[in-house]
Amino acid sequence: MNKHLKQLIELSDLDKSIDEFIPEEERINGALNDLVAEREKASRQIDELENLIVDTSYKIDKQETALVEHRDKIARHESKSESLKTEREIKALGIEQDIAKEQINFINDEIERLQKSQEDSRAKIADLKSRIAAIENDIKQAKSESKEALASLADRKEVLLANRAKLVEDIPQKVFAFYEKIRRWAGNRAVAPVKKQACYSCFMKISDKVYGEVIASSEIVTCPNCGCILYVAQE
Repeated sequence: MNKHLKQLIELSDLDKSIDEFIPEEERINGALNDLVAEREKASRQIDELENLIVDTSYKIDKQETALVEHRDKIARHESKSESLKTEREIKALGIEQDIAKEQINFINDEIERLQKSQEDSRAKIADLKSRIAAIENDIKQAKSESKEALASLADRKEVLLANRAKLVEDIPQKVFAFYEKIRRWAGNRAVAPVKKQACYSCFMKISDKVYGEVIASSEIVTCPNCGCILYVAQE
């Protein structure tokens, strides 16, 4: 087999192994990132509930102001009733008082509902704060675990990178540049095996002529369909 082709196969295998660290690193960081996202979500919910409590307080104040006004109105009606003489005036005043009493009952119910809403919001805030405290502990543990796992990955990756750098030194610059050019668009399929006379990058069958050149392995041969570097794999 052509020496440079053999080097490119080895280089491709190293690049594949190095790239496999990416999803592993994402997996390790993912658990920590999920916890941080959960903590931030709980913090946003607390902010929303606290704003709701403030808004509800304004509504309660408004209802209490209206309650005082209606009570004053009833008091004025009671004072006025002593000076009424006709049945019609008395009846009209009675209707106004009934309406005012109904409005007072409605306002009291509304204030009670708003106060209950505030109590529920405060209870939810307490639960969320407890949840955040638990998440903080989980984050602390996850950071410790991910730090160890990432350190282990980094050590293994460093070995592969060192091997790659050493291998690249032995590959002619022109050959390496050719490989890197293909790898920019083909990724880890830049060097592909040929099985059953088919390129295992694009899975297209190659001609007998090209297949013969690949088998000979005297030169670096690329797939006429996808442009990847080809070599013969064991069937």
